[in-house]
Amino acid sequence: MKLKKQVTVCGGAIFCVAVFSLYLMLDKLQHDPARRQNSGGNFPRSQISVLQNRIEQLEQLLEENHQIISHIKDSVLELTDTGAVSPSGHLPFRSSNGSWVLPFDGRAAFLSIKPQDCQFAQGPRSSPMLDVYSLLSFDNVDGGVWKQGFEITYDPNEWDDEPLQVFVVPHSHNDPGWVKTFDKYYYDQTQHIFNNMVVKLTEDPRRKFIWSEISFFVKWWENADIHKQEAMRKLILGGQLEMVTGGWVMTDEANSHYFAMIDQLIEGHQWLERTLGVIPRSGWAVDPFGHSATMPYLLKKANITSMLIQRVHYSIKKHFSSTRSLEFMWRQSWGECTDIFCHMMPFYSYDVPHTCGPDPKICCQFDFKRLPGSRVNCPWKVPPRAVVDANVAERAALLLDQYRKKSKLFRTKVLLVPLGDDFRYDKALEWDQQYQNYQRLFDYMNARSEMHVQAQFGTLSDYFNAVYKANDVAPGTRPPDHPVLSGDFFAYADREDHYWSGYYTSRPFYKNLDRVLESHLRGAEILYSLAVAHARHGGMEGRYPTTDYALLTDARRDIGLFQHHDAIAGTAKEVVVIDYGSRMLRALVGLKRVIINAAHFLIMKNKDVYLSFGTSCVSLCIFVILLIPNPHRQFISTALQHLLSRSLRYLVVFNPVEQDRLCLVTALVNTARIRLLTEDGQTLPVQLSAQWSSAVQMSPEVYQVCEALGLMLRGLDVCLVIDWALISFSLYLVLQTIRRKDDPQVMRVQFQFVTYGTRPSKDKSGAYLFLPDGKAKPYRQKDQPVVRVVEGPLFSEVVAHYQHFEQTVRIHNVPGVDCLSVDITIMVDIRDQANKELAMRVITDIQSEDTFYTDLNGFQIQPRRYFQKLPLQANFYPMPTMAYIQDGQYRLTLHTAQALGVTSMDSGQLEVILDRRLMQDDNRGLGQGLKDNKRTANRFRLLLERRAGRNLAEEKTEPVSFPSITSHMTSAYLNHEVLALPVLPKKRGVPPLQTFAPLAGTLPCDFHLLNLRSVQNQVTTPSPYTALLLHRRGLDCRLESHNLGFNCTTTHGQLSISSLFRGLDLQLLQPMSLSLMYSSPPLANDSSVSLDPMEISAFKLKLR
Repeated sequence: MKLKKQVTVCGGAIFCVAVFSLYLMLDKLQHDPARRQNSGGNFPRSQISVLQNRIEQLEQLLEENHQIISHIKDSVLELTDTGAVSPSGHLPFRSSNGSWVLPFDGRAAFLSIKPQDCQFAQGPRSSPMLDVYSLLSFDNVDGGVWKQGFEITYDPNEWDDEPLQVFVVPHSHNDPGWVKTFDKYYYDQTQHIFNNMVVKLTEDPRRKFIWSEISFFVKWWENADIHKQEAMRKLILGGQLEMVTGGWVMTDEANSHYFAMIDQLIEGHQWLERTLGVIPRSGWAVDPFGHSATMPYLLKKANITSMLIQRVHYSIKKHFSSTRSLEFMWRQSWGECTDIFCHMMPFYSYDVPHTCGPDPKICCQFDFKRLPGSRVNCPWKVPPRAVVDANVAERAALLLDQYRKKSKLFRTKVLLVPLGDDFRYDKALEWDQQYQNYQRLFDYMNARSEMHVQAQFGTLSDYFNAVYKANDVAPGTRPPDHPVLSGDFFAYADREDHYWSGYYTSRPFYKNLDRVLESHLRGAEILYSLAVAHARHGGMEGRYPTTDYALLTDARRDIGLFQHHDAIAGTAKEVVVIDYGSRMLRALVGLKRVIINAAHFLIMKNKDVYLSFGTSCVSLCIFVILLIPNPHRQFISTALQHLLSRSLRYLVVFNPVEQDRLCLVTALVNTARIRLLTEDGQTLPVQLSAQWSSAVQMSPEVYQVCEALGLMLRGLDVCLVIDWALISFSLYLVLQTIRRKDDPQVMRVQFQFVTYGTRPSKDKSGAYLFLPDGKAKPYRQKDQPVVRVVEGPLFSEVVAHYQHFEQTVRIHNVPGVDCLSVDITIMVDIRDQANKELAMRVITDIQSEDTFYTDLNGFQIQPRRYFQKLPLQANFYPMPTMAYIQDGQYRLTLHTAQALGVTSMDSGQLEVILDRRLMQDDNRGLGQGLKDNKRTANRFRLLLERRAGRNLAEEKTEPVSFPSITSHMTSAYLNHEVLALPVLPKKRGVPPLQTFAPLAGTLPCDFHLLNLRSVQNQVTTPSPYTALLLHRRGLDCRLESHNLGFNCTTTHGQLSISSLFRGLDLQLLQPMSLSLMYSSPPLANDSSVSLDPMEISAFKLKLR
């Protein structure tokens, strides 16, 4: 009470002094004779103006004093309640027990999740792939001519009543970068495929072809003359050429994040619709190295009705073939409405020898590019023969036998036979060889009713339509008796124990850069769309640089290109990787320019002078900070490394997540005397630390300043700091245990570092394959690590320097999401190693047994099981964003900022491969090892959560799991860091700036604003429309609730779009398919939209 009285007295005294001063000034002016000589008794106009200005200044000072007094009063009341008193206002201080206290003020955050939003995670599920893995023995028995299968027999009379329909589908798989760069592939081969296509398909309307990679097609189209364009358009609209999937690339499905997978799909589909009026209907994925359950969901949401996959473990293919389950409805584990019809190719590869039937020796004889005299031949030593009248009967019978055998693996008498390979049909001669010889075979078969076959060239959709027609169901509908399957197809093995699990980690530097770029792209999309909308709202369309849209388009395409299954996978040649890196750097520079221009426009108080000043920067919640350093020093931003002026400067900070956020922002300064203020002049807590130039050397001139910022959508709103956990370290400062503040139990969380070699036999690990020489060996070095400890009010950390890596373990002393997990960074450098793979192993007391969980593309969680019947490398899985283990009491989640490979070798363990350096090729076509390693920062968050008591035996039968809301937010914070951008003052000074908060309120915390994407009009200009993509996350509510630092509520999937964006009018709200190709009737502008858990929905908006 004494403190309250002191604050009240001080505030009243200040107010009285201010009022009395004003009274004296007015009294003096009134009685001053010199000021009353005017005959009318009135003041001169200039003196009245001066007086008015002074009164306004005084009123402003009084208001500021009032705010400061209120702020101090609230802080004192908070501190009185906690029994702690800050000796210096808002600065951090130590309490009586020695711990740091941050005197934040504001309302307490709360968590309110509706019970019905939690029931989703407990519903019934479909049969998962995990059951199939448990069933199979993976014994790899020799199957005869079909080495990985079995002998196929048939009754020749089976087709007497219903002839076999055969669709031969010519195709050419074009990698947008692999052993050649994208451009070199285009100029050497791909452009010739298109040029020949225009001529050769036109020669005969019975000829068909499919194409997948829109990135190549766009490049050809932009370089083709109008006559070629019109000829190509006619082929597409006439059904001879089908665009399948229609994405910018055939995306990798292990390492790619679902944001990027969707974005490259939209980019391809939007170009096709805008340029050709074409809408893809079927998905085609013959080369990704394993298949994720996320891809069928995205295709389904884009209104694609059917899909095809190829690279699946040979034992899985054999099992599905034996049960005639190669065609199935692929269902997400959470609901029937996600079903999509899927065709799995049964044999080893998508090349011609492995597509006509089970015997590659025979099928190779029908790859007419391999005719004698060609540079390509058949490994089985029996070459093809041109089809002529003298041999057509024998050739047709031999081929039909393969068709019939293959058809026995399916439930419908409709057969798909792909005809192509990598970069096929680049010569006019091959077009003639394939089409002319096959047409002679088709004519012979079709003319003889006793053969009971109807064979023709077709597209992928021609085949699927025939399947639906034969089963008398609508396209996309489940045919009778066809199975339903959920789950994914990792890890992929093409033969023996050759598991393609190495590429989950290959070239982690670029996997990390990809995630940084995706966050920048999302931020740039959102800011650009908002800036354009606010410019329209203010009647300033001509003032805002919409030419930045070209930079956005280039970045979309460069990031989309990197989602290719040989790019983000890390399986391209070194020169190609350099080309990808150059494109990504160019995209990053362009995105920063877009962010700078959009942020500059949005934070200016007076937008009429927008073009008169230089640039600044921001993101979803824009928050302006004042930095007051020593006037003889300079401030340096870590983000852009710009030198600022020597006077008061501004730092603009962008929060790219949808929720209020309290977090730490770090910058470099070259003065120890620095003060940080908010936009309204309030002091921010800071921590000043040394900047280390080496493990033992501090920089004498540069310091690291870390500030705690409340980035809110409705102003500063943080809660009191809490001590979350006590962590302990071993003698060599390796993390050993974690004890939560509110839990007496000490949890062992021990980090070990181990290494794998590669086997000494002929087959060795490479870019694709992981073939270790046995179990991992402990990492050892002769010298003890160099260790330093940093302890401060905002964070404390331990840094241990080893020969090949540097481990940083940091805990945050701020309320909210960041303080609930341990921040871990492993800086890896193994450039002096040969055939070594470095792994990080987390060992705990959690009784997880053989079960663990990994995410698929950052979208969903897939339960895993460590199978002792499989080799070590078969038990590794992709981990794009998280993996966790759990028992009835605890869940431990390892969040990651880059895709890596993960497993759980033993109960209570998680193991992550950090980097790989391999000196040889693994015989999968690349022709190189992995020797271009870079010093790479692998970033993680370790989250320990208490669970309500659960039965592990029951959980093993559940094919699905979901993260908690805390885990979702931890992943979002890790993958969408705050952007801190400096304002560069011009000679005319810095214009008045203000905080920009785009949303009228926080979104429900199970909603994720996936993107706010300006819809393209032309390549360089946006249309008046914006695509809003929303994802409603699935939650597991059976974990403890935390204070997240913001008000977390759910609304049972309801969201009002009209009241979402502050300061903008909603003029159109129209539901769309995921890639914006299909539209539903517009909704009333004041309508609420509804999303089911896990649902991704797209809407076309017109904001003004």
